[in-house]
Amino acid sequence: MSVWQLLLVGLVMVLGLVGVLVPGVPGRWLVWAGMLWWSLHVQTGLAWTLLVASTVVLLVDQVVVWQLPPRRIREVGVMPKLAVWAGTGALLGFVVLPVVGAIPGFIGGIYLSERRRLGGHGPAAASTRAVMRAVGTSVLVELFASLLVVGAWLGAVVWG
Repeated sequence: MSVWQLLLVGLVMVLGLVGVLVPGVPGRWLVWAGMLWWSLHVQTGLAWTLLVASTVVLLVDQVVVWQLPPRRIREVGVMPKLAVWAGTGALLGFVVLPVVGAIPGFIGGIYLSERRRLGGHGPAAASTRAVMRAVGTSVLVELFASLLVVGAWLGAVVWG
């Protein structure tokens, strides 16, 4: 696979990660489509194993999200900036503390956004809890699964 194709696959996966944070965009399926594209071109045992594993992870993720309460974005007043902060925090957490760091990074990003908006620790902590109850849990589950798939792909490209 050429460098340009790898960059395009990576771009599709990054768009999928961003799509997880944007309501109405099929983010996890863009991540899966990037993995499918890469697997069809590389055609190695590792590529097929990652495709199957990512399919299983994303399907389990879909079932888990269906079991969570529905998203109530309007009730809490979630702003687009909050999604950017949460996504950035999750990505930084995923890089700093591989895999499990995405969870505290996501919550920390929400808290920092709310702290900047509301000014104090008490209101920011209360708002963070409200956001996590309303939308954060389902977005976090979907983002975490997508980050796992992208991280596995990146690891296979770099070290495989």
